[in-house]
Amino acid sequence: MLVLGGIGTYNFVHALSVRSSLHEAAGSFDQSALSSTPPSDIEAVKLTREFLNHWSEQRFDIAARDTDAPGVATRALRQYKRGLHLEKLTVHDVRPADKSTESQGAAEVTFSVTARVTGGIWSYSSTLAVLKSTTGRTAVHWNNSVLYPGLRDGQSLVAGLLPANVRTARVVARDGRTDLFQFPSLRDIAATIRQHAKTTGNHFGTGVAVVNEAGAGVKVLRIFSHGPAPVIKTTIDARLQDAAERAVRDSHLLSKPAGTVALDWKNGHILAVAHTGSDGDIAINGIKSPGSTMKIITSAALFDQAGLAFNSPAPCTDSLVANGQLFHNEAGVRANARSTLAQAFAVSCNTSFIKDGFHYLVHGGDASALHDEAVNVFGMGSWSIGGEVATTDPDIPPNVRGGDQAAQFIGQGKVTATPLFMASVAATVRNAGFEQPIILPGQHQQAAPRPISARTAGYLQLMMRSVAATGGTAAPRLSGLLGVGAKTGTAEEGDHSNGWLTAYNSRIAVAALVEGGSSGVDSAGYVVRRLLTSEDFQAGPKEE
Repeated sequence: MLVLGGIGTYNFVHALSVRSSLHEAAGSFDQSALSSTPPSDIEAVKLTREFLNHWSEQRFDIAARDTDAPGVATRALRQYKRGLHLEKLTVHDVRPADKSTESQGAAEVTFSVTARVTGGIWSYSSTLAVLKSTTGRTAVHWNNSVLYPGLRDGQSLVAGLLPANVRTARVVARDGRTDLFQFPSLRDIAATIRQHAKTTGNHFGTGVAVVNEAGAGVKVLRIFSHGPAPVIKTTIDARLQDAAERAVRDSHLLSKPAGTVALDWKNGHILAVAHTGSDGDIAINGIKSPGSTMKIITSAALFDQAGLAFNSPAPCTDSLVANGQLFHNEAGVRANARSTLAQAFAVSCNTSFIKDGFHYLVHGGDASALHDEAVNVFGMGSWSIGGEVATTDPDIPPNVRGGDQAAQFIGQGKVTATPLFMASVAATVRNAGFEQPIILPGQHQQAAPRPISARTAGYLQLMMRSVAATGGTAAPRLSGLLGVGAKTGTAEEGDHSNGWLTAYNSRIAVAALVEGGSSGVDSAGYVVRRLLTSEDFQAGPKEE
């Protein structure tokens, strides 16, 4: 793609690079007998005028004979005419160049060119070097920079329609109008998309440009007319993104780093990505233990691989020892010996899920069941969301040992995830099927090896609705909202905890992480509620 930029300057060092392969035919300038004394200014200007006159008269063969590489020069001069659709060339202001240490062994001559090419008149100044042999013969030292300063071997000049320039492309929301660069959280993402996106079929005007041997644009030299800037449309919903930007800065978070992602659960389109903090985009790259939000996948594994149901027994005790490690519940979780899996899910009882997970899903030291469920049903893997935007992959190791075999079932130990992945987990439940998140329409979406069963999806939807209802851990933020299912999470990390919440409604799936959040509901809960209740988005998207 073309790159708007400055013009390279003539580098005379190349003028003194003598290659025997350029010695073309008998009678041409003998480079093996190069004089150490450069030609005089008068000699150099005289030869340059002859060369330039022949060039301007388009007598390319004759002009090329005035150089030290006639064959190469002839082909380049003809390509100059073809590429620019040259109609007329005028050369003026031919004069000796100021002396410099670089010009020892040759004389430099400057000149100006005015070319009538397709689309307009193009003027520029250039420089060439004149060499002298021991026999007294002079020659223009040939390289592509004779045609234009800084033009390299393998490059040529063209005039006419200019290929779309990705550096001028507008990266916009799905409405086709809103520039993503106006959103603080999306500036790096938009820049990456613009850098790597293809804009074939578009042009942004007419002018003169440098192209490489393959015809791909290298540099714009002159623009005669401007066309519309190419547009790269993303899946982002401008109004929901605005809500997300405000949500991660909610005053209840006390300026703690936060990240959130919202998806269209029907197709995996990323509708919003927002984050705060100084350690990069934690919405798509903040790899942290997801805490009890992982109980969604644990429950799915118990349904699919152990045959349990939502009303299967899952006694909730105050504490539990598994593989020599002591586990306990969060403050406020009451013991319940008659608890079902659905009830344990609603109040987020850790011991229930560790007991059932360790009993039903760990066999002879093999604790890979949770990993398998995440990969096969929830599509865990290396995703490409489009535009070369980097995301960090979640990790549920298949070969955990010791206490980590139990800790994984409550999203601790070696288990890590991002808000992007956890939003996708909620979306898979609501959609009753995995749709890999993407940010560019038409981007390839990785499929899950196995679709989630209707039975498992139904159980999970029932259980996630109970979390958002009265008595569930998300109720303080989400109760009263129609069609909402959710799961809270709190994960210990060093000397602090991180708050998580993932949820869905009739339109979107959302996940949020707040580093240093005291609990999921009292930190990430504020972020998620803002997105689920965004009035602008609820009014319906207005796509072009």
